[in-house]
Amino acid sequence: MQITNTILMIRPENFRMNEQTAVNNYFQEDIDLKNKEINSRAQAEFDAFVLVLREKGVNVIVMKDTKELDTPDAVFPNNWISFHEDGTVGLYPLFAENRRRERREDVLDVVEEKGFVIRNIIDYTSAEDEGYFLEATGSVILDRENRKAYCALSQRADEDLLIEFCEDFEYTPVIFTAYQSVSGQRKPIYHTNVMMCLAETFAVICLDAIDDKREKKNVVSHLKQDGKELIVISEAQMHQFAGNMLQVLGMGNRRFLVMSTAAYKSLRPDQIAALEKHCGIVHSSLETIETCGGGSARCMMAEVFLPKE
Repeated sequence: MQITNTILMIRPENFRMNEQTAVNNYFQEDIDLKNKEINSRAQAEFDAFVLVLREKGVNVIVMKDTKELDTPDAVFPNNWISFHEDGTVGLYPLFAENRRRERREDVLDVVEEKGFVIRNIIDYTSAEDEGYFLEATGSVILDRENRKAYCALSQRADEDLLIEFCEDFEYTPVIFTAYQSVSGQRKPIYHTNVMMCLAETFAVICLDAIDDKREKKNVVSHLKQDGKELIVISEAQMHQFAGNMLQVLGMGNRRFLVMSTAAYKSLRPDQIAALEKHCGIVHSSLETIETCGGGSARCMMAEVFLPKE
């Protein structure tokens, strides 16, 4: 299964611009509002987004962030945990020290209470002590059916850790580097999932971000080999989070591609038509979360593929 109908989401309590992630997340911007106001706007966006998903029949497990911990990015759980079909859970090393507090055992308890089975936990978090990171499905885009792991290397995606992950989970690595222009310089994009989305029958990708011709050719050839239609977005569209999308299952096994309203508005009519050949489109406004957090719809959803009891 490439897609699931169950999503884990964490409702923010301390959301603001995280100064520790801003050092290499060039999508983040400061806004001239008090943190309390930023957090309350983020909560409103979160609640509206959950409602939109549930209306489509997506099973959303919502947990609250903990007030006591200073975790401004808790709304992005897909960076520290992944859930797999064989009952394995992956726990991942995070670049920003204040993000490491987001990892919570009670999340696993709640998932089990919902009837999902956890058989095994593979924990990569000790790599933080050595300064190596791999931020789960932010850094690694999984083609679960064809067992391929697409990864744009960056400070948050270490090649050796990726190889270790691929050996543990039996994936073939597809490795490249993706860049964005920042003040006239080409700098690595912090997460693969802002420039690429992989669905059952198509992939949305910003090919302009892959500067190396051989790497670009290799990525395209893997996607085409597996029968994916390529819907190519520009770097400007990527900056509106048009790569940060996730395909999910809704009511009656209907397929939906989930994105933010900013991402949707950045798409051309021909791109929307190409996507709608494959599935419906769902979007919700995530303006505050995108601006301060530098992440969007896909980052907010940790997919649950665990077996049911």
